[in-house]
Amino acid sequence: MSEITLNKNIEYNIDLFKKDFSDDDSIVYRRFQNESGRRKFCLIYIKSMVNDEIMTENILKPIMSEDIKKHENSIEFLDYIVDKIVSVNEVEKLKDYTKLVDNLYIGKSILFIDGFSQGAVLNTLEWNARAIKEPISETVIKGPREGFNEVIYTNISLIRRRIISKQLKVKFREIGKVTKTKVCICYIEDIAKEEIIQEVERRLDKIDIDAILDTGYIEEFISDKPMSLFKTSQTTEKPDTVCGKLLEGRIAIICNGSPTVITTPFVFLEYFQVDEDYYQNYYYATFNRLLRYLAFFLTTSVPAIYISLTNYHQELIPTQLMLSIYESRQGVPFPTFLEALIMIIVFELIRESGIRISKYSGSAISIVGALVVGEAAVQARLVSQPMIIVIGITGISNFLLPKMANSTIYIRIIFVLLASFLGLYGYVFGVIHLFLHLFSIKSFGIPYMLNMNSMEDKINIKDAYIRAPWWYMDMRNKLISKKRNRKKDVSNN
Repeated sequence: MSEITLNKNIEYNIDLFKKDFSDDDSIVYRRFQNESGRRKFCLIYIKSMVNDEIMTENILKPIMSEDIKKHENSIEFLDYIVDKIVSVNEVEKLKDYTKLVDNLYIGKSILFIDGFSQGAVLNTLEWNARAIKEPISETVIKGPREGFNEVIYTNISLIRRRIISKQLKVKFREIGKVTKTKVCICYIEDIAKEEIIQEVERRLDKIDIDAILDTGYIEEFISDKPMSLFKTSQTTEKPDTVCGKLLEGRIAIICNGSPTVITTPFVFLEYFQVDEDYYQNYYYATFNRLLRYLAFFLTTSVPAIYISLTNYHQELIPTQLMLSIYESRQGVPFPTFLEALIMIIVFELIRESGIRISKYSGSAISIVGALVVGEAAVQARLVSQPMIIVIGITGISNFLLPKMANSTIYIRIIFVLLASFLGLYGYVFGVIHLFLHLFSIKSFGIPYMLNMNSMEDKINIKDAYIRAPWWYMDMRNKLISKKRNRKKDVSNN
């Protein structure tokens, strides 16, 4: 696209905008003159995106005053207006029409003066933003309660308030041919590896799409395994989480218009780590983390193991228990496999409806719905009581792993299908395939099962299966960060 330049005739410059925005009633053309009436001015801006007080007090009134009469015939009159009259925090003089339009779109104002072939870009933007509140998706009992909002500069400031160091770097770029969404990469220079930073930049620069409205778009484009059930980057709404990841050598990607921030590389054990592990005593944190590992096993495997034992391996079940299960299944018309599949789907329907409806009635409806449907299904002999218990354990365990909720649904169903055909052998084959898949994944060159495949290096287990005390976690992982020792960390000097 060739560069369109401005003209010294103010009417020509205004007509350029009116031609492109002929059907746009949100564009305002505020014409005015100075006290002597010898100079014509025009301020172009978009309604509801500018601060009216700044427009009036810092731009219009000073230019219309008598103070500028003695300079109005100067060839440097535009510079005088920009440098000494207009009182805004950002001013830029541009001759390229396309760049002026780009600035107009984001809420800035364009000032034209008759006789000058440049336009002054004035930062008068004012966006109504959501207040900084606790994220609904990431509840906190102990720890900071601030959450990101939809304004990229606010989100960057929340990070800068926690990491006060010149080594914290922020790089901007625009993605999306139509939306021109501002995206930034954030990292700590002394800790993050250069090759990971370059790879993140390369993948962002390769994104070719007309619109980016949320970090979810970016997450799909930069994923190492887009067809995998497991994510290779993490999203969070909490500034303290992002800061913790940055201090480990990871890179954050912030998208304007989205309250979630991507951090990468992302490894499997991060599914089982939560912020509160680092804000409470390490004994409790370790216990809770082990519970999450147990929950992963229960939510993916309990239905498959139950089907395997009741259909193929009854000899492994105690006689009294087997008789009790057999008695409870009397009159149930469906095989165990179909019974489990129906209850898994019903449970997911109730869970999803509880998320989508009003937050005030969602939890109540979910609980009542589960109780009513479960009790009615048992009384109608559509499902057995043991199956209700199995699905209940599965569902409760799934709530301990909110980051992995979508992945575990598919794993659970696949394990159920394999167990229904091959019993425990099918379940074991499924587990082997799952581990082979996990060990084959990489996140920006980092093994996905990092810190989980070796017990030899003590550093690997200090924050993997357990959460060691802070005075023992003095080293970062060498594959992610280039500065390993926390005690000789980034300085402000």
